[in-house]
Amino acid sequence: MANFQKLTPRSEDYSKWYNELVVKADLAEQSAVRGCMVIKPYGYAIWESIQAELDRRFKEKGVKNAYFPLLIPKSFLSREAEHVEGFAKECAVVTHHRLMNDPNGKSVLPRRRSSGARIKTGSRRTAICRSFATSGVT
Repeated sequence: MANFQKLTPRSEDYSKWYNELVVKADLAEQSAVRGCMVIKPYGYAIWESIQAELDRRFKEKGVKNAYFPLLIPKSFLSREAEHVEGFAKECAVVTHHRLMNDPNGKSVLPRRRSSGARIKTGSRRTAICRSFATSGVT
């Protein structure tokens, strides 16, 4: 007989309940990369189903898909300074690019600094608004 551990009650701690459920259902697992998870095949299949259904519903309403840069210039984010506080801890800042081996060959080092810091954030509102405002996309 399987040994099932009880989940934290959803009403007690939703975030903890959700994370326990995802791991125990074998949908995802913690990654070796801090703060990241690996979405396993069943979890990814669920995501694809959700994505397909949402896409169908959006297209029914006439919504068109678009993709925007993953990294935005720091100056774009600075324009939205009043909104940053809520998700600043979620941002990643990229300041270097083009890695090279260190002289000992045991790790990699940045070859050069980027021309300007780029931010990876959940909100790319400034890039999206700027793009739609200048391109006439509707």
